[in-house]
Amino acid sequence: MTRSDGLLGVRKDHVVQLLGYDTDCDDTVVAAVADAAGVDPVNEDHDDVVDVVLLWWRDDDGDLVDALLDATTLLDERGQIWVLTPKLGRDGHVEPEDLSEAGPTSGLRSTGTIDAATDWNATRFVGRS
Repeated sequence: MTRSDGLLGVRKDHVVQLLGYDTDCDDTVVAAVADAAGVDPVNEDHDDVVDVVLLWWRDDDGDLVDALLDATTLLDERGQIWVLTPKLGRDGHVEPEDLSEAGPTSGLRSTGTIDAATDWNATRFVGRS
């Protein structure tokens, strides 16, 4: 991220889509992203191009590859997907190997993981281009 980027690389006027958002998610992350974009994130009902997807994912949420493929549906070709997962020791923790295997299978590549919030890590996925 550059100094002009907000949390998770979100910049002014980026359209950010929230997927998998629930009561266990960290609202400070969502507020910081909204502040950086200057607009509130959109939900799964949004039907136009998005710049960033925040995919909140827990171990028992199903098939991560399918979720990543679904997340790319409206994603701009230069967009990014951040998969937010509970940290080690938290309910729903996702093993790093599951994330690293899901990327290539879904046609994406992982570019790293950061500490996004007290209870959440975020792994960035981008297209292979």
